[in-house]
Amino acid sequence: MSNPKPLVIKIGGAILEKEDALKSLLIVIANLKADAKIVLVHGGGCVVDEMLAQFGFTTVKKHGLRVTPKTQIGLISGALAGTVNKSIVASANSMNLFAVGLSLTDGDMIACTKSELDLGEVGVPHPKSSLLLDSLLNNNFLPVVSSIGALPNGDLVNVNADDAAVAICQLLNAELLLLTDVNGVKGSDGEYLTSLNSEQAAALIEAGVILWWYDCKS
Repeated sequence: MSNPKPLVIKIGGAILEKEDALKSLLIVIANLKADAKIVLVHGGGCVVDEMLAQFGFTTVKKHGLRVTPKTQIGLISGALAGTVNKSIVASANSMNLFAVGLSLTDGDMIACTKSELDLGEVGVPHPKSSLLLDSLLNNNFLPVVSSIGALPNGDLVNVNADDAAVAICQLLNAELLLLTDVNGVKGSDGEYLTSLNSEQAAALIEAGVILWWYDCKS
């Protein structure tokens, strides 16, 4: 029996550094596609860092988030929506997954507002139109979405890939799977937590132990 809800899978840059890891994930996605509609959302910080370094730029982060000066947004969007996105699409299509490369602004699927944090050209994503994704999913395509969006005036913005995945999850009323190379969430004692519910997460956020908590239903 097919899964009635789409599944949004978010991957970070770490998996892109290991060809076998990406191939293994795509094999799993190929199996899942038999019963579920899949959307793959990606970041690619490692590729961005390498490209910025080649042009003499340094990477700056605040609160764990990338600062994106206006002088760098062209390179960052080229790395994420170009190099990283098309590499994943090419790998997926070599396995007959009918992948289509997109950014958040394609099909007007995700609207972005400027982040209130002092991060430069960084956007906050908001679900807007599912028409494009619905069309692709209903025709058995695999959307591969980079975390590059646009403001209402057309300016490109860099979007945190976790935020992007959550917005797409909200857009499609989908289930969300975040894949990361991080071992887990640490509590106030510095030890990894064996489990974490929304109430515990809220308490840790209030205490300043962790910074973000995502809820696809919000």
